[in-house]
Amino acid sequence: MTRVVGAFAAWFFLSTASGTAAARAWQAEDYRAALNQYCVTRHNERTKTAGLALDTLDPAHVEKNAEAWEKVVRKVRVGMMPPRGVPRPDDSTRRGLVAWLTTELDRAAARHSNPGRPLLRRLNRTEYGYAIRDLLALEVDPSVLLPPDDAAYGFDNIGAVLGVSPVLLERYMDAAGRVSALAVGDMDIAPGSETYRIRQDASQDIHLEQMPIGTVGGILAKFTAPLDADYVFTVRMFRTNLGVTRGLEYEHQIEYTVDGQRVHLFSMGGEADFKANLVNMTKLGDEIDERGHIRIPLKAGPHVITAAFLERTAAPNPTRLQPFIRSSTDTRDTSGHPHFEMFTVTGPFNATHSGDTPSRRKIFTCRPTGRADEETCARKIVSTLARRAYRGDVSSADLQRLLRFYQDGRRTGTFDKGIQMALQRILASPKFVFQVEAEPPVTAPGTVYRLRDLELASRLSFFIWSSIPDDQLLQVAGKGLLHTPAVLDEQVRRMLADPKSQALTTNFAAQWLYLRNLKNMQPLSEEFPDFDDNLRQAFERETSLFFESIVREDRNVLDLMTADYTFVNERLARHYGVPNIYGSRFQRVTIAEETRKGLLGKGAILMVTSHTDRTSPVVRGKWILENLLGTPPPPPPANVPPLNENPQREGKVLTMRERMEEHRVNPACANCHALMDPIGLSLENFDAIGAWRTRDSSSVTNLGTPIDASGQLIDGTSVDGVVALRHALLRDPELLVGTVTEKLLVFALGRGLSHYDMPVVRSIIRESAKQNYRFSSLIIGIVRSTPFLKRIKPDEDVIGRN
Repeated sequence: MTRVVGAFAAWFFLSTASGTAAARAWQAEDYRAALNQYCVTRHNERTKTAGLALDTLDPAHVEKNAEAWEKVVRKVRVGMMPPRGVPRPDDSTRRGLVAWLTTELDRAAARHSNPGRPLLRRLNRTEYGYAIRDLLALEVDPSVLLPPDDAAYGFDNIGAVLGVSPVLLERYMDAAGRVSALAVGDMDIAPGSETYRIRQDASQDIHLEQMPIGTVGGILAKFTAPLDADYVFTVRMFRTNLGVTRGLEYEHQIEYTVDGQRVHLFSMGGEADFKANLVNMTKLGDEIDERGHIRIPLKAGPHVITAAFLERTAAPNPTRLQPFIRSSTDTRDTSGHPHFEMFTVTGPFNATHSGDTPSRRKIFTCRPTGRADEETCARKIVSTLARRAYRGDVSSADLQRLLRFYQDGRRTGTFDKGIQMALQRILASPKFVFQVEAEPPVTAPGTVYRLRDLELASRLSFFIWSSIPDDQLLQVAGKGLLHTPAVLDEQVRRMLADPKSQALTTNFAAQWLYLRNLKNMQPLSEEFPDFDDNLRQAFERETSLFFESIVREDRNVLDLMTADYTFVNERLARHYGVPNIYGSRFQRVTIAEETRKGLLGKGAILMVTSHTDRTSPVVRGKWILENLLGTPPPPPPANVPPLNENPQREGKVLTMRERMEEHRVNPACANCHALMDPIGLSLENFDAIGAWRTRDSSSVTNLGTPIDASGQLIDGTSVDGVVALRHALLRDPELLVGTVTEKLLVFALGRGLSHYDMPVVRSIIRESAKQNYRFSSLIIGIVRSTPFLKRIKPDEDVIGRN
């Protein structure tokens, strides 16, 4: 009986294997016919449309031309190939072709994995700031210490563009000196100043988040005092372009606080100041600024300093029947509420002590009782700092080198000065500034090898925290356990639960969603007189809190598009038309209107994809194609004419739709705009600052022209607004999930993706689908993936250029 069963099993295996092979051969021929019918007519050796020739490729052996076939998959999947206006396969044929191609590509990749090879890269300035915070318990502003970083593939942590120049090395050396002196509390620190500015378009007649209760407007300064000493506070009130201090009609009181305690109170405005302004406006302005000049003692360490107006009566100003929401309409207006322009802290003066600061407690883990104990204590301090800064890779030679710097500093100064010199050397070391991943000593070109656990710990921490590993991660890595799946998963979940994972919002999402661009957006005040910096900041805060909720609550990533909640304060709620929300604090609210759900209803996204005076269907369409569908349109051809900015036809002002139709008449523009315009036009009910509208205000009539948000997407789907667009984008959920995965993988690896990475992306998506596309499943899938865990020995024939 056993022999019969064994024979039957053998027959079944052989017949099934041959049947599968026959099915594969039949599918190859079948889809070859579909490719010939719909694709080869445009993409062949003669035409080479988009530089692609499919007639020379063999669908039965896709692994030989994987890069070309991955391009086909990407375009066909979203309906961009074949283009509209030519014969197209039906939906089942299109989906079948994509499924077959991806299956064959994934099989080939499984036989010959290629993890790629990220280039050596330095810490960018965001990572530098976070690393200093975690190493020394010291908050620094990296934008003051280091220049901006170049970006590629949407992020500024890409090794290929993080170059090093002599000037940049000098900045890193200078930063090491300044940070080490501040962290240790160098008694020789010379007085300096830190200036905090507030934008002119910020409204200062409402309470601001984190400011003292009972105040409006003002500036919040997070200042780290380097020493126990005296510090000088000065303020400059905003003056118009004629030099007149604004807001002198009524008296206003201004309060300074340090860590919540009032330290100064002075007044400005009122009858006396108003009359003095008529005599000499410059003299009065200087006198008011002088009233805010004080000198007070501060303890070393971090402080929260505020300068704000005490809230006055809520009675409306009778000089304006209908005031704008924004408290500063332009730089010429002298009436209304006064404004701060800048606040400066200068010092230290008459320093008495280094103080007891968080950074000193972090650094000085021991204290010598006498000269004989200093060397032992110094070794403990320096080795602890170096282990964290060098991500566990500290040799005895490294330690000896650092101790020589300590000895040089101690020889001419105090014990603290010696530690400061060693710390400065640590921060200037390539082992701190660069993320180094060493190759095994004997490795043939093209060999795939696993990262050492300490290198894996560094990759993991810079991915999730944008910073250096903590002690627990280094301990696990030092024992050689981090690469094991169970331990790796445990560490990932721990790190996601840590507050430091907020870097996924402030660093990853801020770049992916273009939130960093908000500060540069300046809508024209003539078109949007109520827009102010408070709304700009609310846009950023709302979207950041929204993305962070997806991470913290481990939600389905599709909730990025469909979630029925958001976060608003009174200013943003008023803009969105959400009732019964009061105060500056952000709170979670349920969204009743379908139009505001998910990213497509966020003011931040709608504003960064607009121009200063109008919406831009092109920019909005391109943003969605690139950041949600992962299929950016081709670059525009040379000499493309601009959109008509004086749109009239027979005396009628054209709507945005009519202007786009006029623009598409040009054949050079038509193809690309057929991709972008229907997507962007479906969002036309949102104006350039994300407010809902039903009419185009560009019309010369008082009521404007009704918005027409209808259109047809490139795959033939009809849409009539943002809700229909959202449904169309989510018809194939894996498109959005795939794009999020690709963006996260680029960010995690610090390099762009190539065709050999696409099977990895699809594998992560498949595994994530089993867990309802939870955010953590994407992170864990990336961390488990071959590109994250391994590298390949350089061989241009194997990995190409990346």
